[in-house]
Amino acid sequence: MGQEDAFDGAKLALFIGAKLVVILRDDIPGLPFAGYWDLPGGGREGAETPLGCALRECREELGLQVPETAVIWRQAFHEDRQVKWFFVAEQPAAVAGDIVFGDEGQRWTLMTPEEFLAHPKAVPAFQARLRLFLGRNRSEKA
Repeated sequence: MGQEDAFDGAKLALFIGAKLVVILRDDIPGLPFAGYWDLPGGGREGAETPLGCALRECREELGLQVPETAVIWRQAFHEDRQVKWFFVAEQPAAVAGDIVFGDEGQRWTLMTPEEFLAHPKAVPAFQARLRLFLGRNRSEKA
């Protein structure tokens, strides 16, 4: 089994211009991180690849068709006996006008990476993963 075969979910830190697209999670009792700012992504469906999962979730949640070539960084993380992938992609600022918000979450917005990293109600694991990406040489390609 290859490195990408066994995984449980994937997230996409999508830069639109210099800002990240973030989604305010539903505020439902029992939902992990209810009412927190999150990134597009979710659980694996069928035999999809980690990147396929992240891009599908982005389409479903934001109506955006992000090309695989937009992905500039990827890394797998082991968390609670699961493997979760984290991707970073870049798109031009004009893409924000193409967002069609799906039915998961309360709303979306754009935040600077610094705003997301400092926000007291951003999902902590994704703050840590974004910090890791930003601490690396941004010229590293996926």
